[in-house]
Amino acid sequence: MIEELKKETKHLNTFEFLEFFLEKFGDKIALSSSLGAEDQVLTHMLYEIKKDARVFTLDTGRLPYETYDVIDEINLKYGVKIELFFPSNKSVEKLVNEKGINSFYESIENRKECCNIRKIEPLKRALKTLDVWITGLRSSQAVTRDKMQRVELDEHFGIIKINPLIHWSEDDVWDYIKKNSIPYNKLHDQNFPSIGCEPCTRAVEADEDIRAGRWWWEKPEHKECGLHKKGNTDVN
Repeated sequence: MIEELKKETKHLNTFEFLEFFLEKFGDKIALSSSLGAEDQVLTHMLYEIKKDARVFTLDTGRLPYETYDVIDEINLKYGVKIELFFPSNKSVEKLVNEKGINSFYESIENRKECCNIRKIEPLKRALKTLDVWITGLRSSQAVTRDKMQRVELDEHFGIIKINPLIHWSEDDVWDYIKKNSIPYNKLHDQNFPSIGCEPCTRAVEADEDIRAGRWWWEKPEHKECGLHKKGNTDVN
């Protein structure tokens, strides 16, 4: 099916590409939004195509307040209520009581454990309702993403994954946001190109890559939470 979908959509532009998948998969397709710039572009496109398109986000409980502002802005601008998925309170309580509130700074294993509880498990619950998962990934964002394709099978979660903006540049994203007056996270204006949980995100310097502010204490090849995998390798 993946190869067939690739052929059918090969010559479609981004908007047409999304239209194709929304028509084909109905309520079994959704955007998993991190509320970053790329996902704001896709959110706008989706609601332009279909007013009741599904968009959800993962509220880890440790997001910057600017990110919550974006949720409100989306709901007000488009007259919607995007879906929120939360981590298990029991799992969070167990982690914090056993290892401390900031155990993720101590090792990659601890950090991935925190990501698994706050992001991966809620994502699994969300994806169980879907056949197709839309992401805002771009190949130029990180060394871990340069092999990703516009249509692919996510082997880890066993679901079709589409990356409509995979070949977009950062300039493409911001030109589209400005042209369409799309709400975005104001931390982007403070040199935060990639925004996750507040304690795991910092601003970047002019000579750093756009993912340098995420888990900045780790090596680049480790700086993924596990939402997107290729085989056994984290690529998100």
